[in-house]
Amino acid sequence: MSQLPSDAEERYAAIIEALCAEPNVTSPRPGNRFGAAGLKINGKIFAMLVRGRLVVKLPKPRVDTLIGSGEGEPYDPRSDGRLMKEWVSIEPTSEAEWLPLAQEAMKFVATKG
Repeated sequence: MSQLPSDAEERYAAIIEALCAEPNVTSPRPGNRFGAAGLKINGKIFAMLVRGRLVVKLPKPRVDTLIGSGEGEPYDPRSDGRLMKEWVSIEPTSEAEWLPLAQEAMKFVATKG
């Protein structure tokens, strides 16, 4: 297994590099509005880096599993208690591997109508 990059930005950059080669995946664009830093497939966000955490869109049961295992936390984009049920936030110190989660999110969003 290769050594993980030392910080969240490097880890996210590695995800961008790996997944932008996939068909219909676009890289993040500069900007401060929601989703500007997100990886998209078919124009829909599936992964983004928010406050040093990987945030991915997955089916609710998968999100619940990651939260239940302690690998993820509910994603609250406004920090006001309004959680997004299909999004999970992963700490950079988590044991969960970021690239497979991003790939899983990409496939989920690509097949979602």
